[in-house]
Amino acid sequence: MKLSQLIPGSDDREISGLSADSRDIKKGFLFGSLNGDQYLPNALDNGCCAVIVPEACRFAFPPQTAVIRSGNPALDFAKAAARFYEHTPPHILAVTGTNGKTSIADFVRQVLTMSGEKAASSGTLGLIKGNEPPIPSPNTTPNAVVIERELRELYDEGFGYVVMEASSHGLCQYRLGGVSVDVAGFTNLTRDHLDYHKTFENYLEAKLILFRETLKPGGTAVLNADIDCFDKIRKVCLDSGKKVVSYGRNGKELHLLEIMPRPHGQKLTLEFYGRRIELEIPLSGEFQAMNVLCALGMLTEATHRPEQMLENIVKIKGAKGRLELVGQKNGAAIYIDYAHTPDALENVLHALRPHTANRLLVLFGCGGDRDAGKRPIMGKLAHELADIVYVTDDNPRTEDADKIRAQIMASCPTGINIGNRALAIKTAMSALMPGDILVLAGKGHETGQYINGEIHPFSDHEEVLKNL
Repeated sequence: MKLSQLIPGSDDREISGLSADSRDIKKGFLFGSLNGDQYLPNALDNGCCAVIVPEACRFAFPPQTAVIRSGNPALDFAKAAARFYEHTPPHILAVTGTNGKTSIADFVRQVLTMSGEKAASSGTLGLIKGNEPPIPSPNTTPNAVVIERELRELYDEGFGYVVMEASSHGLCQYRLGGVSVDVAGFTNLTRDHLDYHKTFENYLEAKLILFRETLKPGGTAVLNADIDCFDKIRKVCLDSGKKVVSYGRNGKELHLLEIMPRPHGQKLTLEFYGRRIELEIPLSGEFQAMNVLCALGMLTEATHRPEQMLENIVKIKGAKGRLELVGQKNGAAIYIDYAHTPDALENVLHALRPHTANRLLVLFGCGGDRDAGKRPIMGKLAHELADIVYVTDDNPRTEDADKIRAQIMASCPTGINIGNRALAIKTAMSALMPGDILVLAGKGHETGQYINGEIHPFSDHEEVLKNL
């Protein structure tokens, strides 16, 4: 493909591929220099013939190299990737927010597949095509080249729908900059990633990119009406020419009236686009009810087949590692959940309390090299909402794991401190009595433990099975 087709106004040299990783560059590639000048020599040595760089870049380029200077190189590179791969499935949906993205994307894919559509989802669980096993991905939102290549492959395979998790990192780094989204969902906004975004305002602004820029003109935003920033998000959507559908206890189109817990799920009463209906869903917890409403709103707006969506959404299964019942021991139930933020941990413990006949036990830790401010907050929540708390390791990365646990324990005085996560799980399970519920929080579907820069195989699921 010619460079002028990828970057309007450029010359007509042939481009054989593109990457923002200098190690992947080959002869004839376009290189997106998005992370500083230090990778340019390697990209040039590997054969790149064109580069996109920030306007302020002062690198001395060889005369034969096409240099495209940009005020937003990440966005222009993403658009170039979209033009290079050309085609995408006709219907693209995306969901953002602190918690719930993975479950909602999974629910949407499940329902579309049940409804006879070729549908895929991408995010924390990887790329899932229909009912096939997931293809792992290192990031919730991959880089722009991976996104556009996957979308082209899905198009070539005849997929009509794809639903994507849009992380705040992915949005503010414009990894989705070349994607045109038809329907976008917003779940909630609570403390997370402040090590990266620095302020809550910056965090929200990153999320809003999905609605200001990635959601196409005339597209639909499905918003949680129960969150503090609803009015601001709604205004951003309306001001940029997008339709707004709201859900929740304050929602308009999907107005939640009542939740009734059931032994294996819950019954929801709601006004659905103006008419009163009841839904029996096989998932516990109000936060899962909210996830279902968001998914239902996105499905209805994407397909315009509300009756079929209602018929199939009651058949969904929970996403792996999301309030997932993984076993029973001594008459006690054991759940695994990905909750790794204060809000998520609070939601999980509130969700399981009504189902707890005896004691509620929680085991969790906090990740290293990430927002340290949430550690005492999560310790306090666990201390107040659970009967027994086990504080353990959860991806300490390059930090001192003992210090991380000490920061949690400072606000959880009765917590049981066991650094070795396998031993902590074994200890917690050996203490279970009839009517107890144990939730292992933080790692969810993950199959590795990050320690001192290395990934060690580890799965909460496998540890539970060992001790059953």
